[in-house]
Amino acid sequence: MTDHATPRTSAGTSGTIHTQGRKVPIEGLAAVLDAIRQREHFLLTSHCRPDGDAVGSLLALWMILKEMGKHADMQLCDRVPLIYRTLPCAEQIRHASTLAEGLKPDAVILLECDSVERSRLQGVRDEFLINIDHHTSGNLFAPVNWIDTEASAVAEMVYRLAIAANVRVTSPMATCLYTALLSDTGSFCYEGTCAGTFTLARELVELGASPSRIAEDLYFSNPLSKMRLLGSALTTLQREGRIAWLWVAQDDMARLAASEEDCLGIVNYAIGISGVEVAAFLREMPDGRVRVSLRSKSKIRVTQVAEQFGGGGHENASGCTLDGPLNSAMERVLGELRRHLDQHVIPGVA
Repeated sequence: MTDHATPRTSAGTSGTIHTQGRKVPIEGLAAVLDAIRQREHFLLTSHCRPDGDAVGSLLALWMILKEMGKHADMQLCDRVPLIYRTLPCAEQIRHASTLAEGLKPDAVILLECDSVERSRLQGVRDEFLINIDHHTSGNLFAPVNWIDTEASAVAEMVYRLAIAANVRVTSPMATCLYTALLSDTGSFCYEGTCAGTFTLARELVELGASPSRIAEDLYFSNPLSKMRLLGSALTTLQREGRIAWLWVAQDDMARLAASEEDCLGIVNYAIGISGVEVAAFLREMPDGRVRVSLRSKSKIRVTQVAEQFGGGGHENASGCTLDGPLNSAMERVLGELRRHLDQHVIPGVA
């Protein structure tokens, strides 16, 4: 596919940058760019259980650094989900929980992590850290931090970094960034989606991203095990007023030969019920803990519920992990969701 010209904006070391239809403070961006320019060798990583924004943004940033003449390695604790393995250069991502012997980067760049621990990588804490995040649960844990809670995805921030660095955004970069944007906005459904989100999407398409091909990879390439797991989860579906929830036990996972990534998106079937404002999907893990995915509509902020249990994420799409057993974790989550909803009465909703 033919590459197109990358939109250009001017970015100094202070002030604002005009991109995606809004003015963006660039102090954090300038600090990240300065830190990159002063160093040569980078390790790029993101959170455990990587999603589309983590994988797509990681790949795009790796390509950007290469265009800047830098050397970079990519490593994730967990493997890339199947639906993202067709992304350009996805095979270059190393999967391990510890740094490779002899690897000594000048800096480690963490994407959408609220702490070093979120990456589950051993051996990076003592390295020079650069933190890029867009979640409201983001923390200033690194020497260099760039947190923009107005950004619809970290992909938007990586795109702005490319522009500020005068890097030509290629078709592979655009493909990775569009995939990240599409997945992290819930296909442009989440509350943070705005006019600027669609401006960015348009620019990425103009730069070579194929919306139909990317949608096919994300939504029409599911393994049979995921469909069978979905069927099992739907038999547990419960509703209580504005709350809906469903779950799978570890026995279900083993019986259906399902993987962790097969659980992605199941919670959306619960939040898709008319009149339901918050939804939860609970998955029992092999160690007995329970992974919880939360979704919400309107102005309900499930990230506040997730943070009560040490988790986080987006305002309308968050997650956390609780100690088991499954029934106990379920009651704790439902109790917190009930309390949260009591504080957010929406007129006309039963």
